[in-house]
Amino acid sequence: MNAAEKTRLAVDAALVVKAEDVVALDVKELSSFADVFVVATGRSDRQVRAVADSIEKAMREAGEPVLGVEGYPEGRWVLIDLDDVIVHVFQPESRAHYDIERLWSDAPQLALPHAAPAEKRVR
Repeated sequence: MNAAEKTRLAVDAALVVKAEDVVALDVKELSSFADVFVVATGRSDRQVRAVADSIEKAMREAGEPVLGVEGYPEGRWVLIDLDDVIVHVFQPESRAHYDIERLWSDAPQLALPHAAPAEKRVR
């Protein structure tokens, strides 16, 4: 599965459990360790973990390895390493604090048909 297919699968899995403000950043020209960052918000530690669980399950069912998961017990910021796709699932306060989109502002956003455009997001 290529990075675009993994991205779509991760985004769909996040949206199934009502993740908010889902964006995908094309970082392949800016990063040596990933092609895409997917960033999503869960409203609570429980929802952040549910989003992470949904993404992990979708990857397992597709036969894709999950190389690592960090931050799951706390549920404030869960990072899921899918090799060429890195998924960040944040609670709102953590997302605002770390502001991945600003840090990687040179990365173009990928079109996600089911997600709200970035300019419509409220932080």
